[in-house]
Amino acid sequence: MPGVFHSQIRKSLADANLQSALDANSVRRIQVRKNAFESLPDAQGRRERAHEIRVDVVEHLATYLEQFTTHARENGMLIHRAADGGQAIKQVLEIALHNRAKLVAKSKTMVSEEIGLNHTLEGEGLEVIETDLGEYIVQLRGEPPSHIITPAVHLRRQDVGKLFKEKLGIDYTEDISIMTNAARRTLRHVFLNADIGISGVNFGVAETGTLCLVTNEGNGRMVTTVPRVHIALMGIERLVPTLSDLGLMLSLLPRSATGQKLSAYTSLINGPRRPGDPDGPRERHIILVDNGRSAVQASDLREILYCIRCGSCLNACPVFREIGGHAYVGVDGKISPYPGPVGSVVSPALFGQLEYGHLARASSLCGACREACPVDIDLPKLLLRIRAGTEANQPAAKNKPNAPAPLAVGLKLFTFAASSPRWFAAAQWLAGVSGSLATLFSRGDPWIHLPKISGWGYSKDFPSPAAKSFRSRFRKNVQTQMIENNWHEHSDAIRVDSSAKNETAPIPGQKGTYGFRHELETLGGRFTLCLPGDAAELVLQILRSHGIDQLLAWEPPYLPLQLLERLAGDGIQISYPTAETLEISSQVRAGLTGAYAGLADTGSLVLIGGQGKPMTASLLPEIHIAILWEKDICEDLDQVLAKEDVKKATAAVVITGPSRTSDIEMTLTVGVHGPGELHVVCLKDG
Repeated sequence: MPGVFHSQIRKSLADANLQSALDANSVRRIQVRKNAFESLPDAQGRRERAHEIRVDVVEHLATYLEQFTTHARENGMLIHRAADGGQAIKQVLEIALHNRAKLVAKSKTMVSEEIGLNHTLEGEGLEVIETDLGEYIVQLRGEPPSHIITPAVHLRRQDVGKLFKEKLGIDYTEDISIMTNAARRTLRHVFLNADIGISGVNFGVAETGTLCLVTNEGNGRMVTTVPRVHIALMGIERLVPTLSDLGLMLSLLPRSATGQKLSAYTSLINGPRRPGDPDGPRERHIILVDNGRSAVQASDLREILYCIRCGSCLNACPVFREIGGHAYVGVDGKISPYPGPVGSVVSPALFGQLEYGHLARASSLCGACREACPVDIDLPKLLLRIRAGTEANQPAAKNKPNAPAPLAVGLKLFTFAASSPRWFAAAQWLAGVSGSLATLFSRGDPWIHLPKISGWGYSKDFPSPAAKSFRSRFRKNVQTQMIENNWHEHSDAIRVDSSAKNETAPIPGQKGTYGFRHELETLGGRFTLCLPGDAAELVLQILRSHGIDQLLAWEPPYLPLQLLERLAGDGIQISYPTAETLEISSQVRAGLTGAYAGLADTGSLVLIGGQGKPMTASLLPEIHIAILWEKDICEDLDQVLAKEDVKKATAAVVITGPSRTSDIEMTLTVGVHGPGELHVVCLKDG
């Protein structure tokens, strides 16, 4: 491995602050992921179907790209194709120049990190601000993200407190909620004044041309709703064939990434603002970025294109959990855009073996990454292919192993010995003898300390070979073990028979109104079921409890009859936000909307934008009050995605609880860029 990589590893291992931060992240992430998947009884079946979908998309990528592009254009999107990062940056600059842009608000996008977008835009005089809290923190520090999902995972609250004191001018604090509010105030100005919003894309839906963005803080909704121009950077492989397939992916991605059944905001975008729409950008651009993906598709590394960027393999990897994302560097010391097991394949595949091939050796090949992957990518196999020298831009026959010369010789000798049972048995016997001697002369130390020239001696030791082979030990013990197993099976059968009468059937999951309420309140939302005539009084109670007398709202035809009139009669000042009044609207503390549907299995609300239904009413205020009819509560997202209204809407959003983040020390903080309170007033049918 290159010396600079080893230096970074040693630096990371010696950093007590980093070790503490990584330990806290991995323990929490692994546990919440486990808990989230326990609510999916068919998790393995979904994982297998998701794998099949990704295989199909990558295998027929040109067909799905054409289908997606056609439908997106029909919806009013402006489509651009970028062969590489330079072309993608040029297209962003052309759009910015055409719109005389000065300020760019960015949501999290790994493609922009991959192509180095920010640096180039800033070099051309544009002010570019990251709006995800973690991304904003590392941008202020002049660092790249250290994790796909949690960019500032390597930092403690003390680090952020000192940073915000220096950069934002606030008093030093270790209170995470105070720091989050300071970032909210600063970035609110950016959202309202940005000329262009740039986002990534989690999924593009081929059958409808829909863009899907998954976020928690609300900044993703902001940059795709408030600025007059929206640019979506999308890797060409980020496609699903249908909305039904999207529903499947959305049941896996949030659980794997953050341990949630659904993220706080799942945005479904079908086009720019239409005539009569109160808000939304007048232009939506999609830049489809290749940047080496076509070459990967044609190689033995194509399976890495199945990745949906959940980051769960990073949390599961014992190596990443010790060294962190910034230790994954190229031969020139440049930090890899993608760290962890996925990055150890993606970076060599997209950017070259010469620069990043050594990253594949930062792996124990334990298989934890594959076990954690929601689409069942065989990462250990791909890591071995990178180690064997497989590249995306040349035939397999020309690939050269990237192993150090002594290690390559050793592997050839092992291959020769392993090709014959007789030779292998002899090699085992010799290894056992040498292992016994090595242990004897090292005073009982069971490890062989290899020199650095071997390629293993930098940070790994080799266990002394066993004196006897596994086969000989197995044959000696198998009969005893079989006898013990038979005895235990007999005992277990007796216990099962005696306890059978005490078995109880599992309690089925709650559905309908009860299930919706339970899930919503688990997320911190508040639920009230009432008669339609009582809705105004309940809304008034919420507003008065907060001392609020102003309200952003949907227009009267899209809310229950007389609701707004009764509120106005009780002294509530009501306004209807538009793209031209956002600065004023942002000062209003509460918003009132309807809801297209509720989802019983996740406690989510589905809102559809359009004429008379400003999306900003559910986004700008600190309190969101939604009116939901009980009859509109559906079982799950799949039922809603099948409806034509969702396919035809300019934009829709699935809201799952209040806005939230855990970007600082994995501490949950509610109310980032979106509302910190969500109240659902549910109206009884009839």
